[in-house]
Amino acid sequence: MFWGVSEAIDFIEEYIRILNCNDVQEGISNESGTPHCDINDGRNINILLFGSNDPRHVIKTMAKLYAHRAKGFNPLINVYIVDGCMEIVARNMALLGIALENPKIINLRSKTHIFMDVYGNSLFRAYTHQYLVAKTKSLLKMITDNEYLQILAPFMNIDGLKYRERDDLQNILNFWLPRPGNVFNIKLYWCERVRKSLGTRYDYREGQFDWDLNMVLKDRGGSQICSQEYRHWRETGIAFTFPEFEYNMPNKTLAAGLVRNGEKYLHRGYVGDIQTGPFANFGLSTSDQRMLKSVHGENDYRSTDITERNILELFHELVSGTPYVHDLVHSRKYGCVRLQMCKSLMNTTNDDIPMLLDCDKPWININGITINFLSTDNILAMQDNNSRWAELFDIVFVSHNYFSFLKESFVNIMHRGSILIMETKAMSTERKDAVNNFNDNLFSFAKRTNLKSVINYESLNAKWTHLKFQKL
Repeated sequence: MFWGVSEAIDFIEEYIRILNCNDVQEGISNESGTPHCDINDGRNINILLFGSNDPRHVIKTMAKLYAHRAKGFNPLINVYIVDGCMEIVARNMALLGIALENPKIINLRSKTHIFMDVYGNSLFRAYTHQYLVAKTKSLLKMITDNEYLQILAPFMNIDGLKYRERDDLQNILNFWLPRPGNVFNIKLYWCERVRKSLGTRYDYREGQFDWDLNMVLKDRGGSQICSQEYRHWRETGIAFTFPEFEYNMPNKTLAAGLVRNGEKYLHRGYVGDIQTGPFANFGLSTSDQRMLKSVHGENDYRSTDITERNILELFHELVSGTPYVHDLVHSRKYGCVRLQMCKSLMNTTNDDIPMLLDCDKPWININGITINFLSTDNILAMQDNNSRWAELFDIVFVSHNYFSFLKESFVNIMHRGSILIMETKAMSTERKDAVNNFNDNLFSFAKRTNLKSVINYESLNAKWTHLKFQKL
């Protein structure tokens, strides 16, 4: 919950790669790098995110569209997002709003650090708090005023949400604002979760944290995560840190189960991940090989630094539609450095700090893509045999914690040739046999529903974060 346990995907790249693989298997020559089948005939590509937990795939797909269009591949894309609770929907909207923020409001690097704060930190900077307050006020107006929504983000569609869900969104966004009674003591909630999960091992938690990282996560592809940043996140919930910043404001986007009680709100505290962290989504690999060097197991750059570099790339491409060239001067080489982590002090005041900026300018508009937020009721409704979603989707992504909702009839929403991408538990800290059993369940589901693997999964010791299938 709140983030996935796999890297961000460019869905169009996956679509092209799989169709090209099919062309090769069928003996069809295709030198252009675009799919042999003609889908530039005005037909849409429909993508479903079934419980993605965060908008990382949407952001990467939008950012890389310019490169596919340069090769003549220019379909219209409809993205449909369905999640199990409105807190995730509100958070997705906020993170998309940050990624697509008008460049006249905030510069690229500031936007990147704000995104990292909101995405993966239990406590963030006062500046991020100020920005999020302004963004929240803008989002509140967007979900209640359709004309305002069309001005700022005409590509975003919330017609699929029911009125009660829009009311829930209002309550959630109102809770994010700094008002009396809107208290979210994330530091306390985090400590309680860690104590409960470790039990009698709590006093020896640093050893447990090191074991989970070095014996589990690094063995499964998380070698870029440094011990110090991982231990700090397990202890405090703050994943992405830089020495020049002070993290002291509670990240209310991590609240769950919000219910209004008069002028106050009840909630369930923090119920998200406390074992893997948000490092896997943007921070394990990069096209810049200079940043992946390590000596005797010590990385030159942290997963935090890789995350910063990758998000800078995506945000640059969203703004400019041109390739990104990274300057290492702007990356902190903290992989081997032992930073002095000061004690986290949380600011519990609810005073509304005067803002020097507003978020009332139109978002960056990526032509040819529409983002549709769907009701939580669709998690089950889509699987009815007579569903209006029948044979609609070209690409479907299912997160690991939503697989339990799937019936065999789920594949009816895919047409022949559609692609199903299922997230595994490879980057979780669950036992190896549990991870393997989960993969077996995914393969079994694919076999029962007439899906074929599109990658050779017979490789020994491979750690797959996604399993990819195509509907026959």
